[in-house]
Amino acid sequence: MMEKSNVFADLADDCAELDRLLATLGPDDWARPTPAPGWEIRHQVAHLSAVFRMAAVAASDAPAFRALMEQLGDDFDANVTAALSRYLDAGAAALRGRWLEEWTTAVEALAAVPAGQVVPWLVRPLPAPILAAAGMMEVFAHGQDIADALGVRREHTDRIRHIVDFAVRTWDFGYLSRNQTPPERGFRYELTAPSGELWTHGPEGAELIHGPAVDLCLLVTRRRHRDDLALSASGADADHWLDIAQAYRGPAGPGRRPGQFDPPAAGASGGTGGTR
Repeated sequence: MMEKSNVFADLADDCAELDRLLATLGPDDWARPTPAPGWEIRHQVAHLSAVFRMAAVAASDAPAFRALMEQLGDDFDANVTAALSRYLDAGAAALRGRWLEEWTTAVEALAAVPAGQVVPWLVRPLPAPILAAAGMMEVFAHGQDIADALGVRREHTDRIRHIVDFAVRTWDFGYLSRNQTPPERGFRYELTAPSGELWTHGPEGAELIHGPAVDLCLLVTRRRHRDDLALSASGADADHWLDIAQAYRGPAGPGRRPGQFDPPAAGASGGTGGTR
């Protein structure tokens, strides 16, 4: 489904949109705190830059990527800190240029991967379009943190369909990160796109997740608490999923508090991570 539209072009559009927001920052804005505890805007951009650098290496030089992974230790937070330092040490003035360089290189490298060929990644190899969708999820999540720090309401397009598809594909990640056993059967998703189109996933008759597609993206990136989103669940398993959903591997993090944001993000009907 993700390959029916050009996920690489959509990823580039999302990155360019975030870059336009970064272009509005003054020198002091890079140090603004974001909702992720301990992270300023500069940390968010450094994280994205590091992730896109890894994606570019994975897509263009698999042995180099494996060598890079061998350098990682068992301490998740230490790995993140080391990745950020590569960009933060150069100072905020250089950070936007580094981000532009990393995302453009990554998009080009992913788009150049032959159809059907997998790319090595953190947990398991992925097709390049799936890794591009994961990149869109990262931009969505950390872009939301930056927008929240600046008090900016975001306008979303149907490009988020790639993120929705990725979230459905990774529906069990929330269980795995908490050492819980997923249900034997997945869920049915009926989601309203920003355009008003209805998007459906999963078998008819399964427990249902229903609501705005943007809200699902905010939920699985843990950028809004479920209480502030217009998502509903039918069935005990689906209701529990709304508490633990995440579309990334690694620690869930504390997420966001109910009522933390006023007004809610654009696209949310009511009133978070890798992705911090």
